[in-house]
Amino acid sequence: MSAICLPCEGIGSVPRPAALQAAFGGEGDVVEQTRSALVDTLARLAETCGDYPISDGEQSKPSFATYSISGIKTLKPDGVRIDFLDGHFRQLPVISEGPFEYSSYAVEFLRVAKSLAPVGSKIKQAVISASAMSLLYPSEPIDGYTREAFIADVVRCAVKDIRLCLDEGADSVQVDMTEARLSLKLDPSGGLLTQLLALNEQVFAAFTEEEKQKLGIHVCPGADADSVHSAEIDYTLLITPLLQTLTCKRFYFQMKSEAEPDRHLATIRGAMQPGQLIFIGVTDVNSTRVETPEEVSAFIEKAASFIPCAQLGVCDDCGFSPFADDVSTSRDIAFAKIASRVAGTKLASAKLLA
Repeated sequence: MSAICLPCEGIGSVPRPAALQAAFGGEGDVVEQTRSALVDTLARLAETCGDYPISDGEQSKPSFATYSISGIKTLKPDGVRIDFLDGHFRQLPVISEGPFEYSSYAVEFLRVAKSLAPVGSKIKQAVISASAMSLLYPSEPIDGYTREAFIADVVRCAVKDIRLCLDEGADSVQVDMTEARLSLKLDPSGGLLTQLLALNEQVFAAFTEEEKQKLGIHVCPGADADSVHSAEIDYTLLITPLLQTLTCKRFYFQMKSEAEPDRHLATIRGAMQPGQLIFIGVTDVNSTRVETPEEVSAFIEKAASFIPCAQLGVCDDCGFSPFADDVSTSRDIAFAKIASRVAGTKLASAKLLA
């Protein structure tokens, strides 16, 4: 691959094979089918993406948001409810006692991916944000365990989650903050967003400037069963505080499915800081139509009219199946979209960086 190509990365999940979905439902060996899905996913991504970073497609995660609390026995099922446009919802649990500790860390997925990926593959790792985990504290205080103590534990765990991945050799670590835009729906004043950004910045502040070059944040209006939870919220209200508050250097923006991409790209241009790398989503993961490489290239060229090429990257809008039970998008369609993203990035790079 040419050294003058724009950066190009996936966001996270790839739809799980039918055999793995069946195993999750009790029909088959979960361990065997998970390994098979991982081997196939990593091989197909490596073939499609070439020298670009790949991931494990989150094949073995219960969801992008809950891997870190999966199996904890003291959770209660009455936390924040997330309503999607099509009428379905997801609901977070709440903790019932302290202290809080992750049940598993993302490095466990990274180690397996590195062991199964083709030799020489660059592996990026997605982790859940501290701000998402902060939503697990109940509305009523827990005896002997204050919210302040809980937040301190959340920050500690989130720093450890990232640190372990960096130490394991992750090409980059992407923090998923899908609740960012949702927070403006829950609190239009922006106060909640300010709190959540400050919490994530506490995490990023634990890393050196060199390490921050490998750290990024992803935001979107949700992507579950081809539906969204906060697309109606004005994106510009999130973009500016995100770029001007967080000191990580990589920012992944859902953009292809936006109704007004030009306005949002203009907002990015006005708010972005020196040294930030801006990844723009060029494939709509909530649509089954596969973008052509030419369409992807044209969208990248549009983005380049707002963002200097030296600070421009390319990604998908979101993961294709952030929750393990989401079968709304087929595996083949997802890989076709990924192939178009890669081919379109090469086309655009040839025009923009020649």
